[in-house]
Amino acid sequence: MAPLMTLLVGSALAWLLGLAGVDALEGWQAALRVGLAAMFALTGTAHFTRRRAALTSIVPARLPRPELLVTITGVLELAGALGLLVPLTSRLAAGCLGVLMVVMFPANVRAARSGVLLSPLSRLAPRTVLQIVFLAACLAVALS
Repeated sequence: MAPLMTLLVGSALAWLLGLAGVDALEGWQAALRVGLAAMFALTGTAHFTRRRAALTSIVPARLPRPELLVTITGVLELAGALGLLVPLTSRLAAGCLGVLMVVMFPANVRAARSGVLLSPLSRLAPRTVLQIVFLAACLAVALS
């Protein structure tokens, strides 16, 4: 739930700042980029905090070195968040983050099947809907 709230609140605040005259935040695309950046900063940071063990536990068993994979995906999310904030790289960053979410989705399936619940929305159906929302936001930025 926190990533969705971060996306929504971050986008809304950026949109309001754009309306207040902050040129860099003018338009819904800029606001959405900021919301996505905040969301990926939040989720990327989780790879290095107390949630790390839970994230490591949901890496599919067929993949080697789960701790390293959690580190790599966390770094990629944080780098993508920064890339979203730079107009020159925002479209590429959004596209890459969308691909990353698709690649990481099997971990969400594993979490749902194994009962490792990272949040109330970690059950497969709600998590799938959330992933579609996040992918749509990335696609909107990538194609803007």
